[in-house]
Amino acid sequence: MASRKSSRGAGGSPSPGSKRETKHGGSKNGKKEGLSGSSFFTWFMVIALLGVWTSVAVVWFELVDYEEVLGKLGIYDADGDGDFDVEDAKVLLGLKERSVPAQPTSPESEETIQPAEKSYVESGGRHEDVDESINDQWQVKEEIHGETFEAPTTDDLVRELENEMPEAYETPDSVQKDADLLADDLRAMESEPYEAPVSYEHMDVEKTVSDPEAPGDSDLMLEDAMEHYTEDRVHGDYNEDHEPKHEKKAETQDTAVEDLLEEVNEATEPESKHTEDVVATEPEESEMPVQAEDYSNDDLVGKSEKETEQDKTEKAKKKKKPKLLNKFDKTIKAELDAAEKLRKKGKVEEALRTFEALVNQYPQSPRARYGKAQSEDDLAEKMRSNEMLQKAINTYDEVVSLPNVPSDLIKLSLKREADRQQFLGRMRGSLVTLQKLVHLFPSDTSFKNDLGVGYLLIGDNSNAKKVYEEVLSLAPNDGFAKVHYGFILKAENKIAESIPYLKEGLESGDPGTNDGRFYFHLGDALQRMGDKEAYKWYELGYQRGHFASVWQRSLYNVKGLKAQPWWTARETGYTELVKSLEKNWKLIRDEGLAVMDKKRSLFLPEDENLREKGDWSQFTLWQQGRKNDNACKSVPKTCALLERFPEATGCRRGQIKYSIMHPGTHVWPHTGPTNCRLRMHLGLVIPKEGCRIRCAQENRTWEEGKVLIFDDSFEHEVWQDAENYRLIFIVDVWHPELTAQQRRTLPAI
Repeated sequence: MASRKSSRGAGGSPSPGSKRETKHGGSKNGKKEGLSGSSFFTWFMVIALLGVWTSVAVVWFELVDYEEVLGKLGIYDADGDGDFDVEDAKVLLGLKERSVPAQPTSPESEETIQPAEKSYVESGGRHEDVDESINDQWQVKEEIHGETFEAPTTDDLVRELENEMPEAYETPDSVQKDADLLADDLRAMESEPYEAPVSYEHMDVEKTVSDPEAPGDSDLMLEDAMEHYTEDRVHGDYNEDHEPKHEKKAETQDTAVEDLLEEVNEATEPESKHTEDVVATEPEESEMPVQAEDYSNDDLVGKSEKETEQDKTEKAKKKKKPKLLNKFDKTIKAELDAAEKLRKKGKVEEALRTFEALVNQYPQSPRARYGKAQSEDDLAEKMRSNEMLQKAINTYDEVVSLPNVPSDLIKLSLKREADRQQFLGRMRGSLVTLQKLVHLFPSDTSFKNDLGVGYLLIGDNSNAKKVYEEVLSLAPNDGFAKVHYGFILKAENKIAESIPYLKEGLESGDPGTNDGRFYFHLGDALQRMGDKEAYKWYELGYQRGHFASVWQRSLYNVKGLKAQPWWTARETGYTELVKSLEKNWKLIRDEGLAVMDKKRSLFLPEDENLREKGDWSQFTLWQQGRKNDNACKSVPKTCALLERFPEATGCRRGQIKYSIMHPGTHVWPHTGPTNCRLRMHLGLVIPKEGCRIRCAQENRTWEEGKVLIFDDSFEHEVWQDAENYRLIFIVDVWHPELTAQQRRTLPAI
């Protein structure tokens, strides 16, 4: 090596490299007089790349915990906005005065509304072309709505708020002044009260029901979310599905937080889990062309669709950040953030252990206990454990009992507690929690609205009505209160009075109003008043995804099923059942007549408020797939005949019954609750003239010994203008396109 260098430096012909070196400042004897431009550029690039990769490494390997750094700077927050910024620096430098947040006063003591003493309203026998009363409707929906979610729908309103909004009120027990901050929250989950209580024991069923891919999966044709509802019997039961409210697992907890930010401080807007309204699904096309007028351009759209960008901008300016940390929690914010970071990353078990340690170390920390409740809630969902969920409910309740809890945190804890209680089906416990919210925040109408929903869910329309009357006295333009008040009035058969409340509520576009039941009942009320505007609202409900078509307005549907008003036996595939019914029609008739002749008639009057006039009664043998053994003792041969056909006796969304209708009876246009069944009518005693049934746009008549088959999820109407009674035998069967799995798992209606 030495000899080579020597020869090169001594006198051989210079290489190109040596020439370049000389040109750029090197001496001819090989010694450099300065750093060449090329070398300088090379080293500059090396250093620059090292800097870039160092920065990447810092971020990638989290060598610096920026959240912790920002958390420590938070103690210098002087203007109460939750972080350290230029404005805080000005205050510390004496260039600006420190702003002092107003001290909210504690709420005045107010007597809580006592929970109703009524027991749960159980779904009773459904009558001829409808299933269930308006009160039961709410409850049925609640059961079904919840079952369509793969995981509990929820607006876990602080999954991310803790890091973003560290503020707490200076006055620990203050709750009154900020009562309006989360007014929208209850409606944001528009279906939470409507989010059906399902509990984790039913989650497998929910999976089957909610999968939108398979043509048989149940898909509520409603919107529902945290405070979002069900219907039937002319769709009359109040079962909050919001809600819609939604379907699949509503929103993630972090998304719920964003919803809160959007709705916070809008005191006139309630709720579900519903959650927001139940997410409306895209309507499936009926195979029957809808020949209704096109009202698509009609000016019936609520302000929610008319809202301009300017309106949205103005709303954004009014938003406030919920304050979740009190003075003490602010001092341990770094520890709280570290625990919350674990929870957000999905390390639920580790997050729970960390929050439990914080609770043990700081037993008076509201935020630590709330984090523990959230982690238990997450773990319950992961484990699908009702026992763990109950622990979360208990911990949410503990948060409120601590001293110096920020009012926003009280609201979030109680709201979430009520939601989870509803999820487990503990409606009365949820009602007590909602009453507590109303007591603590009497000026917040959104909590009153949710309390009204709570009463509806247990069938206590009377107390619900009082609550909504109070809300409307405080906020006359509250759309959520209007649609629910109108719903109650219609249930009381105050048809004309209900119309303006339902109409104005829907036109308001307020959260929680865009629900299929309200479109359904407004249209139904208008029809009964002879107002053709009914179909404008049906059309709008269809456009918004609540109905499969203008004519097919059932609310509990499985997407993809063949839809047509009239069917043949061959199309259903149930030819053996039809043949058996028609072959044995006289036997079925004679047993039915024998029951009619008894002194104590077993036929019960239709009580679903479906008749405009007349006399219509039923005698039920099977209801929701359950046999009525006492009834079958009176018609043993008929029941024995039916036992061979599980598509009928096992149809948990239908009934098997005799139906008698006397002259002078007219049944209002109405629809059944679900597209999952077809209805067979076997003629037993049919007058020669005067009896007819319309389904969609086609009229038909009955014949003795013959079966008519139609889909009662389509609008249908009945007239009995004969001189004698009409007796038929009704048999509901599963829709033939439902799979065996769906027939086993679809919730009963």
